[in-house]
Amino acid sequence: MSFDLPDIILRPASLLYKNIIRIRNRLYDQQIFHTWHSPLPIVSIGNISAGGTGKTPLVDWIVKYYLSLGCKPAIVSRGYGRNTKGVQLVSDGKTVLMKSNACGDETAMLAWNNRDAIVIVAEKRKDAVTFIIRRFAEAMPDVIILDDAFQHRQIARNLDIVVINEKEPYFRADMIPKGRLREPLINLARADLLVLSKITGGSTTAAISMDLEQTGKPVIKAGIAAGNLVCLSGMFNTAKESPVHAGIKALAFAGIGSPQSFIDTLEGQGIQIVSHRFFRDHESYTAKKIAALRLEADEKKLTLVTTEKDYFRMLGQPELQEILHTLSCCYLKIRPEFTEGEKLLKTMLNAVINR
Repeated sequence: MSFDLPDIILRPASLLYKNIIRIRNRLYDQQIFHTWHSPLPIVSIGNISAGGTGKTPLVDWIVKYYLSLGCKPAIVSRGYGRNTKGVQLVSDGKTVLMKSNACGDETAMLAWNNRDAIVIVAEKRKDAVTFIIRRFAEAMPDVIILDDAFQHRQIARNLDIVVINEKEPYFRADMIPKGRLREPLINLARADLLVLSKITGGSTTAAISMDLEQTGKPVIKAGIAAGNLVCLSGMFNTAKESPVHAGIKALAFAGIGSPQSFIDTLEGQGIQIVSHRFFRDHESYTAKKIAALRLEADEKKLTLVTTEKDYFRMLGQPELQEILHTLSCCYLKIRPEFTEGEKLLKTMLNAVINR
């Protein structure tokens, strides 16, 4: 008799993890574990699966929306992949104070793209919020945005948004570590709003939408819209930003949660992917890896194209500074494009600050 050893190991581990999460949530539901209420309004954007849902572009969109209203938002993130500990001030709303190696690639990207927003990283979101209250006592932010905090129940929130990737068949997925689910799907009942991301508009969109509507929660639909292609001849040189020109032959590389979505977006813009290299989400690059990418691109006469998140990750790695001075590379800017429910989302975001 033969056994699938990985399945034998992973399935019980997933069951154990599921039970731990169930007990933890029950303790919060019964108020045995206490939830702290911030004096500042809180918006949480999270997911129920591990990475690749399109959460970060939505966080960026929400920050920009609040800024467009004349509000002062603060972003609180764990800062995945950083080499620091504790509460760290990434941006005071005027100056970005950290590189990505100290605050995480996604956090650095959010800080640089939203210079007027306060940005904090901390393992414990409550510590970050209390730091904001003390540090900015004379000029409090109008709203705090918790990045990736659906499972972080220590803080109460005024609006709880969960992002779900249409391309991932999560209704048939297993719990971590066998699968990618962070907690059972029944816990979507805690959310106030569901965002179905990376939609294609086909039968898959319709099927998942029907499943989500069974939760009784409002569902917003959003695809990924490609912005400009930002190209640098030498990663520290002035960037040249321009619309994507179809026909570019590329070597695409990325270390993100859902790399195939990146490839699909590039191909949707008419970029021809001749070769690609995928790395783990938040994986640090090495000079050897970058040199290999450049060599292959040069030999095949291809353009190196990556994600904006990977671009910021590379810029924050001290050991890459020498090779980046001469590396020609492009990154694609993206944003969510709402096909249904944008007005509802804005109404709910407005309600948070007008309470």
